[in-house]
Amino acid sequence: MASVFHDNLMKGKVALITGGGSGIGLRIAERFAEHGAKVALVSRTQEKLDRAAESIRATGGEAAAFSADVRDYGAISSAIEKTRALYGPIDVLLCGAAGNFPAPAMGMSANGFKAVIDIDLVGTFNTCRAAYDHLRKPGASVVSISATHAFRPIPLQSHVCAAKAGIDILMKVLALEWGPAGVRLNVVTPGPVADTEGMRRLTPTDDLKQRLAESIPMRRFATKDEIADLVLFLSSDAAAYITGAVYVCDGGQSLTGSSFAMIAGAQT
Repeated sequence: MASVFHDNLMKGKVALITGGGSGIGLRIAERFAEHGAKVALVSRTQEKLDRAAESIRATGGEAAAFSADVRDYGAISSAIEKTRALYGPIDVLLCGAAGNFPAPAMGMSANGFKAVIDIDLVGTFNTCRAAYDHLRKPGASVVSISATHAFRPIPLQSHVCAAKAGIDILMKVLALEWGPAGVRLNVVTPGPVADTEGMRRLTPTDDLKQRLAESIPMRRFATKDEIADLVLFLSSDAAAYITGAVYVCDGGQSLTGSSFAMIAGAQT
């Protein structure tokens, strides 16, 4: 789908995207590249990253791929350094690495809970902290992908709810601390997004997908393009005075209560 914005909104900018090898992160990277940014894709699997970067280059964009686990501070620091060496100063950081699986608290191991906290919350801190010296300038932007789990208790998702709530408040604290240096930090909070691994895990059947879609006021899931365009806006100069904000993009789902309760009932 074509972007709603004019061409070259990100011309001359360098963007690093964690979780950029697939899903929402890849679509954001593609959107940035379509608007003139040089993009660095980061996730754990080099082969997947190489395919993603090649697909961007095949459509005329400029992209590089660096394998790193955001739980490893040294690894993400190295990926950021490589991006700087290849493309120059980094202007935009997108924190999109995430993990998820449905499980009740008493059916989840301590390691399982910790894994999601480490990928989502610790990984976001590691990425932001490692990138700060490269971002410390007026006009720099950080956007983290969260979820409505941050403020809506959802059965089978205690680990994700805790991690996303942590991300939201972390970004607000960093917005206070880093604002004087010119760095903006914001959060995009999607509801259900079509054609993503997360929704395939949470709604494995067509019946569950339909029931969840019908519980949303707009009666459908978001598209990856809709999330990408919101991130594009927040990363651009059009949002130059926006920081510490949490943008909910869920079709009104969070206005209706904990709709995922029906999924929990179907899976237990």
